[in-house]
Amino acid sequence: MSNEPTSISALIDEWATIAEFAADVGCGYEAARQMRLRESIAPGHWSKVVSAAKAREIRGVTFEWLAERHASNSKVAAS
Repeated sequence: MSNEPTSISALIDEWATIAEFAADVGCGYEAARQMRLRESIAPGHWSKVVSAAKAREIRGVTFEWLAERHASNSKVAAS
């Protein structure tokens, strides 16, 4: 079982490739690459991300976990 990721990029790195992450969450490769680069996942993808993380036994990935990272990323962007 994986450890709890500490960032969006660490979460995406739990997959062997960005393409595998993209396939599991139902987005394109470039969208997944941008998620990793920006340290942010759009709320529209959260449900599939939570489900995919659970299927891969990645602990700690919840809507709350994603919301915390989204909020902190939004604060940085607003600065």
